[in-house]
This record gives sequence, C-alpha cells and structure tokens, in this order.
Amino acid sequence: MFMNMRNYPEKPEAVYYFGTCLAETFYPGAGLAGIKLLQREGVRVIFPPGQTCCGQPAYNAGFSWEARNVAREQIKLFPKPLPVVVPSGSCAGMMRHQYPVLFADDPDIDRVGEFSERVYELSEFLVQVLDIKLSDRGSPIKVTWHSSCRAMREMNVIKDSKSLIRQLKNVELVDLENEHECCGFGGTFSVKHPKISEAMVLDKVEDVRKTGASLLLAGDCGCLMNISGAMAHQKLPVESRHLAEFLWERTNE
Repeated sequence: MFMNMRNYPEKPEAVYYFGTCLAETFYPGAGLAGIKLLQREGVRVIFPPGQTCCGQPAYNAGFSWEARNVAREQIKLFPKPLPVVVPSGSCAGMMRHQYPVLFADDPDIDRVGEFSERVYELSEFLVQVLDIKLSDRGSPIKVTWHSSCRAMREMNVIKDSKSLIRQLKNVELVDLENEHECCGFGGTFSVKHPKISEAMVLDKVEDVRKTGASLLLAGDCGCLMNISGAMAHQKLPVESRHLAEFLWERTNE
C-alpha cells in the first residue's frame, strides 16, 4: 500500500478527470464545478468517455476479481502520464491506495502502480499543486464540514479541503464535534446493515444540528446523499453541497 507522502509536481498544462459514478448520477453539478475550477486555473481538463465506477463497491463486498476487471478497464482510459483528478476522497483512495493491493499478484502491477501515483483528490490538487487563491463573492454564511472516512484516514486531504473553505472571507466554518465518526453510508454497508447505518447517520445529523450551521459541506457524494437524506427525514433545515460546487458558486464572477 502506498504511503500518504507525495512529491507534488509543477502545475501541469492538462489533467485527466475521473468524474465518479455518484457525481454523474446524483450530483452532476458537483462534477462540473470541479472541472470549472481546474479550467479557471488554466488547466486543460480531459474527460475520457467510457469511465464508470472505480470498483470500490465490489472490492469492499469481497468481489476482488470483479473489482479488478472494473479497475483494469478504467486504467486503460488514462494512458498519458498526466495527473488524474478525482472529486471524491473515497474514489481517489480506492484508486491510489487499493488498486496496488488489488493487483499485487497481477502481471499489470507496474502499470497499475504508475497510474495510482498519478491520482489526486480534487481539493488536494487545487491546494498542493495549483496553489489556488480564492476570492469570496458570497454573502456571510455559517457552514460545517463532514470528513469522509477515506478522505480523512487514507488520502489525508481534509486539511486541504478546509484550507479552501477558510480562504472565503464571508464563510464561518464550524467543526463537527465528532468529525472523525463515519456517517454510516459505506456503500454496501448501509444496505447490509441498515439499522446500524441509520443509527450512525442520525448521530451525524444531531452533530450537524448542534453547530447551528445552515449548510453542510463534504467532498464525497455518497456521504452527502446519506446525510442530506437523513436531515430531510428529520426536517432539519440545513442544506448540503459538495465542496467543488460551493467553491464555484462563491467565487465565480
């Protein structure tokens, strides 16, 4: 497994963009916002057609052979030595850290390892590679932030996500009391263990309520879908937004 230590490259002229299946299906605005943020920094964005899932659901469910087939087809779509930017800490974690594990005994391990080294989570890339500077054009607002498990523990990019939010002068960021706790989604976990998942997300909703924020931000669509659904069910008047979409809305002229 690769360590969370990167030698960040100079600003590239072009990058690949892996949109993720959840963004495409449920949060297309978030996926497009990530592309626009990159383009505004002068980076050409290449979106290979044919991309689907990173293979994480099958992998987490124990279907390694199926996950490897999915991953192999995705890797083929990103052949040039360009960064692969992903608007999801969960999918980025799968592609960067778990692909080499998945292919450890496969003849393609060298090619897979080279691909995985090029994977970046979106906020990580904006901060560490592009050194993006943001000017807030929005009204004052209080927000809170949910850290997805893989973004926090595997990709170690929460510091980058929060640094982007803190660049916005009219945005007050209030941390969740139990930010380190999972929201209970976990892909197939929420299907296999619905009662446990429900209890976990209700704890998360209560944590959000305590902040007094009017908006919940996150960098993973799966977590957003889970928490926003629970907030609506609990009639909590808090909206939710993917970080990329929020940044674009606040800074676009």
